[in-house]
Amino acid sequence: MKRSKRRVLVTGGAGFIGSHIADAYLAAGEDVWIVDNLSSGRRENVPSKAEFLELDIRDDDVRSLFQEVRFDLVNHHAAQIDVRTSVLDPMKDASINVHGLLNLTEAAMEVGVERFIYVSSGGVVYGEPEELPTPETAPKSPLSPYGVTKLTGEHYLYYYQAIRGLEYVALRYANVFGPRQDPHGEAGVVAIFCDRLLSGEPLTIFGEGEQTRDYVYVGDVVAANMLASDTLMAEGIGLDTRAFNVGTGSRTSVNQLADMLESIAGNPCGRNRQPARPGELRHSALNSGRLRKCGWAPAHTLEEGLRETFDYIANQRAGATE
Repeated sequence: MKRSKRRVLVTGGAGFIGSHIADAYLAAGEDVWIVDNLSSGRRENVPSKAEFLELDIRDDDVRSLFQEVRFDLVNHHAAQIDVRTSVLDPMKDASINVHGLLNLTEAAMEVGVERFIYVSSGGVVYGEPEELPTPETAPKSPLSPYGVTKLTGEHYLYYYQAIRGLEYVALRYANVFGPRQDPHGEAGVVAIFCDRLLSGEPLTIFGEGEQTRDYVYVGDVVAANMLASDTLMAEGIGLDTRAFNVGTGSRTSVNQLADMLESIAGNPCGRNRQPARPGELRHSALNSGRLRKCGWAPAHTLEEGLRETFDYIANQRAGATE
């Protein structure tokens, strides 16, 4: 399906991951439009060669944009991604992650979009998994409204594909980190730790710090998206035939992560121990064997990615004070 100058829409393209995705499409010679309401994204993240529209994915104007441009490819990164926000306000979470998705899929059907890439979450749709690293076929038992809405999105897209012919791919991300991650947001422990170390403040660790996650560098996530934009999909029945885990398969505890970042910073600032957060998953790691069979593999070690992220945040802080 690859052809020159596709018309690509990246929702959430002013955000951490979405802006890197937009950069990659532009580098590949595609024409790129970005839709972002800047609720968490930043205008300075938007590539200069992309067409930017400050819109909410639930807006009627999004449907008009599809009619005007007639996109070939949609890469859907805009979402409410904070688990705690979803618990406090499930209706807001569902409005963005479900109603917003449906606004996009209906618009995509109207203009004949060739492929729709959907960002799901391997960190939440499986719940507390019995098998680690967890394959795509594992039971889906989300333990937060955020996880429920992400899994619901996959169910909707499966309907659109099976009944209405919308070609889609779901990417189930592990814990993504890297440059442009917001150290002041609720999500992204790597960026938060980097920022605190640069401020000379202790690292806050909830519980005993032995909970583990699969940390995957944003550059490797970009590579997965580019592959998913062109890979022919095998025929099959069920959500998992259209889903790919994106992770390293390795588990790193919060304590280990803190140790690594303190070593990179060369500035241990101590630990601030807090009670464990209710409902937090104990362990998560993804088996990305299906994606590896398509030619993908992480190109960055955890330490390499952490160094790049730390240096980026340090340079951003230095620039802000000049």
